[in-house]
Parts: sequence; C-alpha cells; structure tokens
Amino acid sequence: MPLIIIVAGIIFLFVLISVFKISAFLSLLITSFVVGLLNHMGPLMVLQSITAGLGSTMGSLALIIVFGAMFGKLLEESGAAYQIVHKLVELFGLGKIQIAIMITGFLIGLPMVYNAGFLVIIPLIYALAASTKLPLIYLGLPMCAALSVTHGFLPPHPAPTSVAILFHADLNKTLLYGVITAIPAIIISGPVLSGFYTKWNLTPPKELFIEHDFVKESLPSLSTSLLTAMIPMILMLTGAVLQMTIPQTYDKLPLLKFLSDPTIALFLAVFTGVYLFGLRKRKKMSELMKSLSASTSGVAMILLIIASGGAFKQVLTDSGTADYIKLVASGFQLSPLLLTWSIAALIRFSVGSATVSCITAAGITLPLIAGSGVSPELMVIATGAGSLMFSHFNDIGFWMFKEYFNASVKQTFLIWTVMETLIGILGLAGALLLSHIL
Repeated sequence: MPLIIIVAGIIFLFVLISVFKISAFLSLLITSFVVGLLNHMGPLMVLQSITAGLGSTMGSLALIIVFGAMFGKLLEESGAAYQIVHKLVELFGLGKIQIAIMITGFLIGLPMVYNAGFLVIIPLIYALAASTKLPLIYLGLPMCAALSVTHGFLPPHPAPTSVAILFHADLNKTLLYGVITAIPAIIISGPVLSGFYTKWNLTPPKELFIEHDFVKESLPSLSTSLLTAMIPMILMLTGAVLQMTIPQTYDKLPLLKFLSDPTIALFLAVFTGVYLFGLRKRKKMSELMKSLSASTSGVAMILLIIASGGAFKQVLTDSGTADYIKLVASGFQLSPLLLTWSIAALIRFSVGSATVSCITAAGITLPLIAGSGVSPELMVIATGAGSLMFSHFNDIGFWMFKEYFNASVKQTFLIWTVMETLIGILGLAGALLLSHIL
C-alpha cells in the first residue's frame, strides 16, 4: 500500500505542476499533506512533519545556497569565471572541453557534498556556455554526473564512508574500486548522454547569470581568478584528507572540521572575492553589497522549492514508508550485491535521500556479508549505486537541477532522472564485473 501511495502522490504532484500550473513549491506542500493523510498520519502530525522537513532542509542548505549565489555573482561580474573558462578552452580546446569539466567535477566532488560542489561549479558552466555558445546541457551534464558519482559511492563522502565502516570494508580499496567503476559511469552518463539533448535550448535563469562583454585589461589575472575559485575546494579537500590521516585525538581537529565545512569554505571564498575582485579594484563596499543582495534574492524561490522537496521526503519517512520497504525487501532471494542495490533503490524512490537510502540498505544487508564471499568494498559501491536510482520529486537534487538549468519538470525527468538511474545501473554493473574478476 505505501508504494501505491507514493506512485499516486508522484502522479498527483505532476498533474498539479504540469496541468494546473501550480508552482512547484505549493504543489510539493499540497502533495506532502495529501500523501501524509493517505498514510494514516493525522493532520497535525503531517503539519509537524512538513515543518520539520522544511526546517532541516533549510538549515542544512540555506547558507550554502546563499553563499554559493554570492560567490557565483562575484566570479561572474568580476570576469574571473570568464578568465578561467577562457584558459580551459585554450588548454583543452572545444573538442575536449567536456573532459576538462569532468575532471573539475570529479576533483571538486571528492571532498564536497553534491549541493556545495554544484553551486561552486555552476557559475563557470554558465560563463563557459555564454562564451563558447555550446549548449548549456552539453557542458552541465558531465559536471552533474561527476559530482553525483563521487557523492554516491566514493569515500570520503559521508554515506559511502559510513557504509564502509559498517561493512568493515577497507576505505582505500573502496576508493580504488570506486574510481574504477566511476570512470565509465561518468563518461556514459555525462558526455555520452548529453549528446541526446544538445538541441534542447536550456538557458541559465536570468536572475542568476547575465552575459557580460569584458575588456581584457580589466579582467583579474588567471592566478587570482583560479585561486579564488578554488578556495572552497582547497579547504574542503584539505579537511577531508587531514581528517582521514590524523588521529581523532588531535587538539586542532575541531578547527580543521570548522574551516573545511562547506558553509565556512564558501563564506571565506565570498569575503576573499569581495576583497580581490571588489575593494582591491577600488569598488565601493555599498556597490558590492548591493550586487550580493541581488544575487541572494535570485535564489529565494529556488531555496523554497528545494526545502519543500525536503518536506515531501520527511513526510514519506515519518509515515513509515522506509520501514515498509525494509520489510518487503527482507524477503528477496538475491545475491548480496544485487539485493543491497535493490533495497537502496527502493528506499531512494520512496524517501528521496541518497544518504538515507545508502545507510538504511546497508543496515538491512549487513548480516548477508558474513560467509558470502562477497567483497565488502564492492558491497559499498553497489549500495551507493542503488541509492542514486529513480531520483524524482522527493529528491533535492532533482529541484536544484530543474531550477539552475531552467528546465521544465518533463525535461528534468528526461535528463536528470535518466542520468541518475543510468549511474545507478552502471555502478551495479561495475561492482558485479569486479566481483567476477576478483
């Protein structure tokens, strides 16, 4: 019954948005309430669940999105993004620009959570599309694929790292096997898949990006532009590496965790940009703050839509849907790799969160590892791959893609959902193949 309610809720939400043209924010709230009532939650309980979902999502993402918008505006208006993009094109050429984007997305995606990495790179994608006249989706999909793969089944991300510890898997081996699996997954779900959408005329939202004609002499230097743009990545990557290599008793560890937090990393990047791209160029502080304020107003509705997606996810979680999926999946008779992937995929479809799906599925399938002969490292990859499947309305990433790529709901399904599902299938295929070889 809960699965039927989920499917009915998705159809209802699609009708509200596509047929009745109700905003995604209101449609998600209405659907969350209806799905909660159908799952026998009382009206007050549904309201509390929606409020909790909104609050937790806003709490974890609000500052990251706001600072990301500010940082993107600084890179855009100063010409720093244009400078970096110009160098990328010069180094790789237009024919290999997708390779450069994949490498960038992979390196940034290793230390960063998906949402933070997306917001760091998207200004560069906007500038690249404007300067090269290449389709936005042709440039953006390789980035999304790289970030999603690293988020799904590569340490040091929280979910795969937690699952690796739970399965007693070697983190170094998990990373090695994960990279082997990740390379074909990124290529096929990024550059190859983007070739099917090159005629789709997606453009950046006007409030987030305005094309500029820069005078070359007025641009910041490449070194300044690149160093500033990489501040979040440097801080987060350094923090991730140090946390994995230094003892947990080290007295400076809390400070390292603080500085490498995505919110703080982006905050420091914003103020570095204000100085290097603004004050040092003799711009007035009032002008800079006016520009940054305009950038935050541009993401207000995006933030609300993403938060309402979190509310929908919370209602599904509080209604017991995840527990129902656990019960159903426990009766399956499959190989451990396929079973953990299937359970993670079902939970992902039900509750939206890749992290919740990954960790929950691992808890269910943990007893199957002993005596099975299956590599625990490959179990981590299979679980993470399953947690990326079937992304739809209850996934925050779905709404981020829709809003930042200015896509319709139908286009988001045909691009984002297909990409995520393809990554999940390729991740499972890689794990099964490696299991056969090893």
